[in-house]
Amino acid sequence: MIHKFKLNGFNIVLDVNSGGVHVVDELTYDLLDNVQPPFAPECPQEVVSKLTRFYAPEDIRSCYEEILELYKDKILFSEDDYEKFAKYSVAAPVKAMCLHIAHDCNLRCEYCFASTGDFGKGRKLMPLEIGKKAIDFLLEQSGDRETLELDFFGGEPLMNFDVVKEVVKYARSKEQEYGKRFRFTITTNGMLLTDDKIDFINKEMSNVVLSLDGRREVNDRVRKRVDGTGCYDKILPAFQKLVAQRGDKDYYVRGTFTKYNLDFSDDVFSLYDAGFDQISVEPVVSDPAKPYALTERELSDIFCEYERLASRILEAQKQGKRFNFFHFMIDLDQGPCAIKRLRGCGCGNEYVAITPDGDIYPCHQFVGMEEYKMGNLDEGTFNLDIKAEFAAAHVYTKPECKQCWAKFYCSGGCNANNYQYAGDIHNAHKFSCQLQKKRLECAIMIKAAHLAEDLADK
Repeated sequence: MIHKFKLNGFNIVLDVNSGGVHVVDELTYDLLDNVQPPFAPECPQEVVSKLTRFYAPEDIRSCYEEILELYKDKILFSEDDYEKFAKYSVAAPVKAMCLHIAHDCNLRCEYCFASTGDFGKGRKLMPLEIGKKAIDFLLEQSGDRETLELDFFGGEPLMNFDVVKEVVKYARSKEQEYGKRFRFTITTNGMLLTDDKIDFINKEMSNVVLSLDGRREVNDRVRKRVDGTGCYDKILPAFQKLVAQRGDKDYYVRGTFTKYNLDFSDDVFSLYDAGFDQISVEPVVSDPAKPYALTERELSDIFCEYERLASRILEAQKQGKRFNFFHFMIDLDQGPCAIKRLRGCGCGNEYVAITPDGDIYPCHQFVGMEEYKMGNLDEGTFNLDIKAEFAAAHVYTKPECKQCWAKFYCSGGCNANNYQYAGDIHNAHKFSCQLQKKRLECAIMIKAAHLAEDLADK
């Protein structure tokens, strides 16, 4: 399987199964529309005749020979070697947890998937005892995993910061006993950031996710305080201070774009101009009937904006401006292991979410969906059948994914979005798929541009 596309002056051919990316001339690009395995020793005469309107016959035959060599070298139209690994997609130890330390929030973001923080279950904070039981659960379920990931999530985690600190302290007290190491992350809207909180976060959190949507007018339209006023001027200086003091530890600013800001590349660069170099601005996923929702009608504009963003990033890099835009970060050197390429999301298997009541769900986006409640810490229950269901969900159990050129990069997409908007974790959420594929094309084009620059410098 191959995927061909033109972008920013490049003719790009992706060999899906090998992961090889080829930047080709017009003749090769057009010839690939007319030939495919099994290949004859020489270019079929009907193909030569068809293309002689545009190219010399000897050039067509020579190009065909090059394609044939690439095929023999298994870097074009290569066979799928990954399905044989699907049998290893089985239940694994739990290595990561999303701890819902607060089902409450001091903002009322219009697009919030968590019902403005309470997940539709009422506003509450996690008691310390549930936090400790969550740590014990993760330790017990982690098998031989040495590094354990824990994300303090909400709502807004800083509304329950004393419990955050005590949970970290408790987890650290268990590391030597169990031979484990915890890596903590916290996601915050920044409204309650103070100097002492910044100091603690920068000391204990391996990663920090800072929620900000870009330009002031964009952010404050959808991210409002309880009284309806904006939050940009409050949180931006706090985020800048946290990042300035963070050193080389990981962080990223995470924004959401909606129908209201289809020019979201301006928000990416607004965040860069504000001093952030790790940036993620992601499309809202929501009920299409919502006024801010992205729908099929916006796809063309979104595609154009992703292309515009990719071009702007390349131009900025020429000027010495460097930053990471997460959706354009891609590893073309085969990336992660085979299982990760088949089942990118570990939700419900290697990863779970815990609510303030101690309920266990496959991930933060499944919280509140009672059919996927996996158990409860107080009751000592954990549904291994649900765990096995998620462990076995990979690109070869998802019919639309199996035939998709992007399957080894998205690895089947978000199970929660698939379930909520397509009815089953094995059904592709087509809208998300289309956005993902456009982002991949832009990311591959950026890599091609970098290669072209490197070759030009030699």
